[in-house]
This record gives sequence, C-alpha cells and structure tokens, in this order.
Amino acid sequence: MENTWLIASLWMALALAASLISIRIGLSVALVEILVGIIGGNFLGLHTTSWIDFLAGFGSVLLTFLAGAEIDPASFRRHFKASIAIGAVSFLLPFLAAGLFAYFVVHWDLHAAQIAGIALSTTSVAVVYAVVVESGLNETELGKLILAACFVTDLGTVLALGVIFAKFNIWLLIFIGVTIPVLWLLPKVTPWVIARWGKRISEPEVKFFFLVLFVLGGLATSAKSEAVLPAYLIGLVTAGVFVRERSLLHRMRTVAFAVLTPFFFIKAGLFVSLSGVLAGFGLIMAFLGVKVAAKFAGVWPMARVFLLNVRHSNYTTLLMSTGLTFGTISALFGLNNGFIDQRQYTILVTVVVGSAVIPTLIAQTWFRPHIASLKKTVETAGASAVGELPVATALSIDPPQDNPKPHENQKS
Repeated sequence: MENTWLIASLWMALALAASLISIRIGLSVALVEILVGIIGGNFLGLHTTSWIDFLAGFGSVLLTFLAGAEIDPASFRRHFKASIAIGAVSFLLPFLAAGLFAYFVVHWDLHAAQIAGIALSTTSVAVVYAVVVESGLNETELGKLILAACFVTDLGTVLALGVIFAKFNIWLLIFIGVTIPVLWLLPKVTPWVIARWGKRISEPEVKFFFLVLFVLGGLATSAKSEAVLPAYLIGLVTAGVFVRERSLLHRMRTVAFAVLTPFFFIKAGLFVSLSGVLAGFGLIMAFLGVKVAAKFAGVWPMARVFLLNVRHSNYTTLLMSTGLTFGTISALFGLNNGFIDQRQYTILVTVVVGSAVIPTLIAQTWFRPHIASLKKTVETAGASAVGELPVATALSIDPPQDNPKPHENQKS
C-alpha cells in the first residue's frame, strides 16, 4: 500500500522548489512547475494517484475561474471593440491554422487535430498578467487593452473545448438548463451572500463559490464536456463583484496557488517524455512556427486597424502569442479522454511551454513600451476622460524612435 503522506510530501517539496526557483530566475511559477514535473516524470519515477488527479482537476477549474474573475468590467467596456476584434482573431486564426496543419500536413486524426487547434489558439492570461504587472503596464490603457483581449481569446478557447467535445444527450440539456439561470442569478446573489455571511473565520463565501463550481463542473462532466467551461463563465459573470471584493479574490487565489495549481502543473509536466521531445523536435518547432505566424497574421493587422503604433502592435502580438494554462488544460483533456496519445501530448505541451517563454522574452527585450510616454498620454488626456477617448487617442502616441510626429487623431 502506498504511503499517501510521503507521496504528498514529495509533490509539495517539488512545488516549493518550483516556487523558489521561479522567484530566483523570474519565470512564471506555473512554467517552472511544469518543468519540475517533467524532471519528476522522467528521472524520479513520479506518478499520479486518484486523489492527485482530483486535486489537479480542481486546480485547473479554480485557476480558470480566477482568470475570468480577474477581468475589469469597466476596462473591458472601455476597449470593447478593440478587445473583441483583437481577441477574436487571436483565437480563430491559430485555431484554424494549427488544426489544419495537424490534420492535412502531420496527418493526425480529426479529434487530435481539433485538440491541437484548441491548445495552440490560447493566450496565457497568467503570463501576460505577470508581465504587465511587473512592467507597470497594468496602470496604462495599453496594458488594460491587452488583458481584455486575452480574456476574449481564452473565452473562445474554453467555448471551443466545451462545444466541440460535448456529447449531445440529456445531460447536456440538463447542464445548459441549470447553467443559464445560475449565471444570471450569481451577480445578484453573490453580494447578498458576502454581506450576510462574509468575512467569517469559516469562509462561507469561499465555500459558496466552491459549491457552485463543483455542481456545474459535475454537470459538465456528466455531459461529456469539460469542467473549466462553466468555471470560466462563473468567473466572468462575477468579475464585477470581485472588483469590490479584492480581499476575497486574494484569499481564493492563495488557496489555488498554494495547494491546488501545483498539482495540476506538475501533473501536466509528468506526461512529457524527454525522448519524445527529442524525437519530435522538428515537429515541435513547426507547430510553434504555425502558432506564432497565425497570431501575427491576425493580431498585428488588427492592432494597426485600431491605430496602435508599430512598436505597440509588435508588443501586443508577441504577448498574445504566449500560451500556458489553457493550452496545458486542453492538451491534458485530450490525453485523459483518449483524443491524443502521449507522443502527441508531449509535442503540444512542449509547444505551449515554448510559446510561454520565447515570445515573452522577445517582447520584453526589444519591444517593451515606454511607460513614461504612455502615462504622459493619460495625464495629458485627463484621467477622467480616458474612458471616453477612442483607442487611437488613448494608446497611439509613438515613442520618439517610431514616429516623431504626433498622430493625426491627437490633433483633434
């Protein structure tokens, strides 16, 4: 009989090591946890159990919920057209390009090609959020636009994963019939729950959210869909509540990142075979090239349509090319349900990890926006007026080396 406590101690030791390494080298802790999982699976004989599978699954659900809850509704409304347009092409073109490449060029079967398209269409909210906060861009209109577009991209990913692989049966009707009224009621009921029972040592409001996530996740699973679909929608509809209740969001984030998400990301790395990476290195680079090329084909022209300058368009496109959380979730979903095998999973997760690192390094090294000029734009426009300005006015002051002349829209 396996010793549950010793297994848990090994996994938590790896999670602690990943946290310390991420702090030391400045990479996303999720990325380091995947790399630690790769080492554990290939060299330490690490394996999963049923309870680890549950904790990892709950971690992915809670992380997806938090990603939806992080959106700022006011910022999203302010940049609605730009974020919808940029986010939509950021999902659609890589989804089609990677899926078609996998099906017609690599000759994967249809389900495997669909998983490839979904996994490589993503943008990593976790990576982008960490980068814009570290760079100070979260206080600028450009940073808020990029984050809003990321949410649109990942919403498309989650919907595609839920819809394409859903089984049209009675459970799907039950799932839809329960989810729609729950999503409608949550923004109204949640403030009452927090006011009535919130801020108690027993954390009833946190348990309330966990209950909703479990119920809708269970119905989604019975419908042969994925539990992350309702989790993301729950986060989106309650995002306005969390704008006012930041401490509640922080407490839930603490539970997720301290206990649950390490099991998910370490498990995700566990199934990556290093021999498979070496054997499929050429295919990995091809998939990475397809993803980044498709992102540039869609995002860069759309950013220019909304009058972002060249430097900001390059930076936005590179950040939108990153992938990690939802890409890993999609690939692991495909592996767990038999849509892809371990070799295909290794290829996709390696591409996802590569897309989290390479575009971010290029963006931060050569195309990082000048924060002072962005903040000066906001100050000049007036903080209260920024919400009324078109994207062109709020974002398009070029750094001196890009264009010494002011944009035409700024003259007005």
